[in-house]
Amino acid sequence: MRRLFPVLWFWLGAAVLAAGERPNILFLYSDDHAQHAISAYGSKVNRTPNIDRLAAEGARFTRSFVTNSICTPSRATLLTGQYSHLNGVPVFNRFDGSRDTVAKRLQAAGYHTGMIGKWHLGSDPEGFDRWAVLPGQGRYIDPVFLVKGHRMTIKGHCTDVTGDLGVEFLKTLPEGKPFFLMLHQKAPHRSWVPDERNKALFKDKVIPEPDTLFDDYSTRPTALPENRQTVARDLTNEDLKLTPPTGLKGKELSQWMATKPMEVTVEGKTLTGKELVSWKYQRYMRDYLACVQGVDDNVGKVMRYLEESGLSKNTVVIYSADNGWFLGDLGLYDKRFMYEPGLNVPLIVKGPGIKEGITPDSFVSNLDLAPTFLDLAGLPVPESMQGRSLVPLLHGEKPADWPRSFYYRYYDSPGHHNTAAHYGVRTETHKLIHYWEKETYEMFDLTKDPTEQHNLLS
Repeated sequence: MRRLFPVLWFWLGAAVLAAGERPNILFLYSDDHAQHAISAYGSKVNRTPNIDRLAAEGARFTRSFVTNSICTPSRATLLTGQYSHLNGVPVFNRFDGSRDTVAKRLQAAGYHTGMIGKWHLGSDPEGFDRWAVLPGQGRYIDPVFLVKGHRMTIKGHCTDVTGDLGVEFLKTLPEGKPFFLMLHQKAPHRSWVPDERNKALFKDKVIPEPDTLFDDYSTRPTALPENRQTVARDLTNEDLKLTPPTGLKGKELSQWMATKPMEVTVEGKTLTGKELVSWKYQRYMRDYLACVQGVDDNVGKVMRYLEESGLSKNTVVIYSADNGWFLGDLGLYDKRFMYEPGLNVPLIVKGPGIKEGITPDSFVSNLDLAPTFLDLAGLPVPESMQGRSLVPLLHGEKPADWPRSFYYRYYDSPGHHNTAAHYGVRTETHKLIHYWEKETYEMFDLTKDPTEQHNLLS
């Protein structure tokens, strides 16, 4: 691996030596990574060998949810172990850095703490000895990082740069301290710009279409028809990587890039209707999956360093994502909705003492991550945290009082995608959703209708 960052050594620590007896905690986080775009979760569209290896050597949770399926609120829940109404971040508002967080508690307990990559909380990271974060969404090519108040442009693809910064952090740990590192990738967030080595990976492949790509929403007429995150209507010229007309620039170019084409000419043939939707789906998915491949590559990069350095013997590695994602399911891209693809996220945990190859099916969520980090470190979980430690489940045990239902709430209405605000409850067999601004309900029998096509209350 190239050494990219001589300028960054002012924020990095001393030479690496072994950590103490408490386990190191490495949290690998991706943005918008669909659970069903991981081959360990049965993906029909791509292979993720490095993430799969984590799953084979650890625990892969099959029912892992988020409390509010959107970026900033999910990250606030990750830090606080609280629902959005308590942590103060129901939408894209600024996170109050003075709040109690898992990072602050681990730092106070002697952990060397780091935050690298996508932060997206509007305030500077607190509770971290070292941090280098993207401003806002960041950019894929030659990303700018904020490093303790300094702006720094680093050449390369953001996914690779983030992975390399993570390895640099691990190479420069202070003596005698366990570490807690949050390594957050921007990918595979829209607008899906893959790195050069993976750019053409799916170029000649036909991605299988989901059965519900052409969903007509006939039994769910309230929120789905008016939302603006459909493959058919809402992917833009920029999303589809279409070439702009010669001579466009400035405002005109921006307007063209934001246009949502209803016909496209490909190799002399004009596509419309379902034929166009299928073409858009292939175009979008090839870029999305290529971005996922870059993430998987960098999981492998970081894991190789852990093994080569000996750190893996005492490091718990967690892989997850900030929210679910629709891969054409229900005709959608993006997240937000409480339907299964938006609600579910990957959650894989590997490390010493964790049973290998287990697949816990208990209801877990991003509420549980902060309590789990504290429990792994031997620290008490404060009553203010609403989640529970996953450590018993990681040992193959399920407490008798483990929750059998889950509450979800989405606030950002109408938001960028005109998604109606809603809350709901999921049980092991059913789901009830209330669009409170519209005073309408949806209920699904998930055992008979796993793709949520038939609203029992319509």
